[in-house]
Amino acid sequence: MREITFEVDGELKTYPEGTRLSDVAADVQEFYRDDIILAKRNGKLCELHHKVKPGDKVIFVTTADGDGRRTYRRSATMLMQKAVFNVFGGRRAQVYVLNALDQGYYCELGDGRHFSKDRTVDEEFIRRTLEEMKRLQELNLPIEKKVLHTDAAVELFSKLHMTEKEKLFRYRRSSRVNIYMLEGYIDYFYGYMVPSTGYIKYYDIKPYGDGFVLLFPDKDTKKVADFRPSSKHFEAMMESTKWSRTMEVSTVGEMNDVIAHGRVQDIILMQEALMERRIGALAEQIVASGDKKFVMIAGPSSSGKTTFSHRLSTQLSALGMKPHPVALDNYYLDRDKTPLDEDGNMDFECLEALDIELFNRDMTRLLNGEEVDMPTFNFKTGKREYKGDRLKLGKDDILVLEGIHGLNDKLSYSLPAESKYKIFISALTTLNIDEHNYISTSDGRLLRRIVRDARSRNTTAEETIAMWYSVRRGEEKYIYPFQQHADVMFNSALIYELGVLKVYAEPLLFNIRPGSPQYQEAKRLLKFLDYFLPVPTDIISNNSIIREFIGGSIFPV
Repeated sequence: MREITFEVDGELKTYPEGTRLSDVAADVQEFYRDDIILAKRNGKLCELHHKVKPGDKVIFVTTADGDGRRTYRRSATMLMQKAVFNVFGGRRAQVYVLNALDQGYYCELGDGRHFSKDRTVDEEFIRRTLEEMKRLQELNLPIEKKVLHTDAAVELFSKLHMTEKEKLFRYRRSSRVNIYMLEGYIDYFYGYMVPSTGYIKYYDIKPYGDGFVLLFPDKDTKKVADFRPSSKHFEAMMESTKWSRTMEVSTVGEMNDVIAHGRVQDIILMQEALMERRIGALAEQIVASGDKKFVMIAGPSSSGKTTFSHRLSTQLSALGMKPHPVALDNYYLDRDKTPLDEDGNMDFECLEALDIELFNRDMTRLLNGEEVDMPTFNFKTGKREYKGDRLKLGKDDILVLEGIHGLNDKLSYSLPAESKYKIFISALTTLNIDEHNYISTSDGRLLRRIVRDARSRNTTAEETIAMWYSVRRGEEKYIYPFQQHADVMFNSALIYELGVLKVYAEPLLFNIRPGSPQYQEAKRLLKFLDYFLPVPTDIISNNSIIREFIGGSIFPV
């Protein structure tokens, strides 16, 4: 048999012609700490069922990598769906993958057309499903890929009662669709899959809410992460999910239907009205909660903290209060005093990057009725400045403070707990691609940031994507651990926003060329945006949170 030579991680290898990447991966797995799950062949991601060709340059991708992590999770999701299908005796019991929750996916059961309380998630269901997943995993069954014409895919998923996939593909520009098959079970997934069930070794299922959570590993890729859900996060997420179900806009296909039939303005007006009502109700809660002087707002990057703080201030004003929006960024240390991270770079995310002592001194003086000269941080010079912005708090005055460390009591250690009202804000996307493919909240925020940074900070999409890992790392360390300390969690995601961001983000992403380290991520985001019909921006109000990112906001953002 003819032999071929190619590179693996820079080392030459010789194998028989026709060898698959999965065979090579099995031979070199012992040299990797984490499980190999994908490959980059000549710079392009590909699944392990592909055959190696002479001269190929192969780099393997593990479950510790972002792409590998996503591949593992969607493959485990298919394994779970097949197990549920078998548990119900081959009857179409639909699993709806709704949202990410902690290190898992929150799912509910239905009958293939709608959610159903008749499909009970009890201990018996959990036990049988896990046993069946284990049996399928040990059989190491192939997960086969098949390419269909888009029209054929629409017809197929209509017969399978996967109505949201049917709607999704009606708007697909590509003439082909990749579907996956596992022992007769057929589905579509947004992204790559593993070659067989034997790769899916670490998972668990826990009952939660009206459904269950399919759990995965986290940083330790060979151990299922402990389940520590945020109840407030879940409640905020499900409130938005309930609203989207009521509006019959739960998936991309349903959203595209709304746009195609000329009803997007109605959805925008209803969404913005709901947002205003929720902010107004929150303002009423703050006033009713007693003598609060500090509203502390925190949340991850691109959650819309600035616009939210101004809109909340407007609602507080309508209730007779005198709010003063203040950005905690104004308390940054001068840049030459900024702490360094483990790589020797300035760490603007850490709490110590702020002048904590000055902040507490100023806030304490304000609380005592003194007049304070408020600082402004000049991001161009990297220094704190004073421009005569003096402030004194009277009976009805209240500070609305926003910044990533707002919920950390170490920042406001000198302030009485009863003087603070804490709000955690995040863009919890509840629109899903279809029944089984949820939309990552992180992806939504990344697209917001790409568009905003290009518009207001002269930062390219390539630069924004390059720094995103560091931003996410800072969020995990400095923001998310404090979300349960909040009095309330606010969801800033807009159900229509991805169709808006598409218009602005696509040209920026297309500007990232092959050869860039960020090219594969740009391609992934472009493929994702291709699912959406564009939404016109001229009908969006100038106080909308999305205006913070696309421009045209009435607020100083």
